[in-house]
Order: sequence, then structure tokens, then C-alpha cells
Amino acid sequence: MIDEIKNIQKEITNVRLETKEELEIFRINYLAKKGQITQLFEKFKSLSPEDKKTIGKPLNELKQLAEKIYKEAQEKIENTDNQENTGIDFTLPAYNLKLGHRHPISIIRREICEIFEHLGFTIEQGPEIEDDWHVFSALNFPPEHPARDMQDTFFIEKNPDILLRTHTSSVQIRAMEKKSPPLKIIMPGRVFRNEAISARAHCIFHQIEGLYIDTHVSFADLKQVLLHFAREFFGPNTQIRLRPSFFPFTEPSAEMDVSCSICNGKGCNVCKYSGWLEILGCGMVHPNVLKNNNIDPNIYSGYAFGMGIERITMLRYAIKDLRLFFENDVRFLEQF
Repeated sequence: MIDEIKNIQKEITNVRLETKEELEIFRINYLAKKGQITQLFEKFKSLSPEDKKTIGKPLNELKQLAEKIYKEAQEKIENTDNQENTGIDFTLPAYNLKLGHRHPISIIRREICEIFEHLGFTIEQGPEIEDDWHVFSALNFPPEHPARDMQDTFFIEKNPDILLRTHTSSVQIRAMEKKSPPLKIIMPGRVFRNEAISARAHCIFHQIEGLYIDTHVSFADLKQVLLHFAREFFGPNTQIRLRPSFFPFTEPSAEMDVSCSICNGKGCNVCKYSGWLEILGCGMVHPNVLKNNNIDPNIYSGYAFGMGIERITMLRYAIKDLRLFFENDVRFLEQF
């Protein structure tokens, strides 16, 4: 029986297995129920205990060798078939996958949100398709205000007026409707205005607004929060200035400038040699806005502010054309 084992070992070592047909013949000849190796195991059962000790080990090694040869040939044939069917060589190393890049608007939006979240603000979201009440009327816009005109606003329906929101202030109204003071929220989101697309304007852009309503809230609180934001975002030496302005929903109102981070306030072409860059509008919430949302202005006061994310992003990265944010040019996005 030892001789039979040696002969079969020699045969299977030199056998050629390159096709499925040859592989099946190998299995039938050696590993199937009537195969040669299986028959040797049948003979093994009738051997004496002494012969079993001698034959057992080489017989098991023969079976293991045959199974190994069969499995390796099977995998090789399957890989070859896959390559022929798909045209892909699976033995080649994998291609390096390119990692995606976060959009610069998303980077700045997250950074701004994190600064205000550290101050206790929470994020509120709202619908982009709104009605007149939440976008204009509740915010103290008079009926004749030019923002209500078709040339400034994308109206979807008239009477009642349904439109694409022109600012995320509509989320402030929805928050005041469903929650009682104190309120300390920020509202990032996409807004729409009917403007000609250029290097400095687009019909779609992004805003972040903030709202804080509580007892004894003052303009000094607003100024300190905005100063903290400016120094966290632009650098610890940043200065701010507040210039009087007008918004229907705040009184008093102001525009906020920051010292130019490029020239450190000395004057350059980015800041038009003024040393200052305008970044946001702000003010104390108008008493009419509080009344429209059933909040007593004799008890509560608050401040609000809002900024365009595109403008902040352009200042951070010295981007000169707003349209780059919307063109999906990989060469541009790979820089962030």
C-alpha cells in the first residue's frame, strides 16, 4: 500500500490542471467517492493495527496534498475566468482612491457654527420655501418694502404669497413661535435672491444668523459676542467697529467691520485701503418683531445678527470670484 501511495503522490504532483474539465477529472480520479485516494482509505480500514500505524500518516498526507493541489488550481482557473469575462486583471495592485474634499463653504460654515456653539448657541433649521408672514410681515417689513418686489424675490405663488426665502431670519420667527424665551440660536442655511450673477453676487448664497432673547439683554452683550467671534475666526488681534445702519427687524441697527487681516488694518487693495472689511449686520430685536411672536418687549429684549458665508469664505481664502463656489471645478475644490 505504501507503493500505491507513492505512485499516486507522483501522479498528482505532475498532473496538469489548467481547465475546468481537467480539474473535474482530477477530482473524480482522486477525491470522489470512487477515487483512488478514497479507495485507499477503504482498504486502510481492513489493515491490522500495526499496519495502520505505518500507513496512516503517509495516507493522510497524500489526501491533504491532493486537496491542496485541487484548491489552488480551482482558484487559479476561477481568477482566469473572471479576468476574461471582465477584462480586469485581479492580480494587479489596486488603484489609489482619491479622497474627496470638503467644499470651502462647508468648511467655513462649520467653523462659524462651532464658535457660537461654544458660547451656548444651538442650531435651528427651517424650510427654504416660505410664506410672506415668516419672511417679511413678522419681521416688521412694511407692505411697500422693495424686498417684496419680484425683482428682488423669487415668488412661487401669489395670494397667498409663497416664495423662496431671502434670508434665514424666517427661522427666527419659527423658533419664536414654538419656543419661549430664553432663546439662543444660530440659523445656517441657503437663501435665494433675484440678482444678476457676477463675481460679487449670485442668486443663491448661504447665511448664518444668530438670535438671543432673554431678560436684560443689551447692545453691550451683542458687541462682546461679535468681538469674541471676530477674534476667534480672524485672529486674536482683530478689531471691530459698528456703524449705524437700518434694518426693519432691529432697532438700533449696525453694520460691523473687522480690521483687515491681510494688511493688519494698514490698508490694501482687498480692504480698498481703508483698513476695514464689512462682514455682517446686527442690532437689537425690534419690539414689533417680539410682539408679532407673542413675546412681551417690556419683559424681554434681544439681539440678532447675520452674515453671508460666501463673503466670509472669500475673505478667509482671498477668493475674488463668487462663481467659483458653484462651478464644481475639481481644480478649485482640491485646494481646500
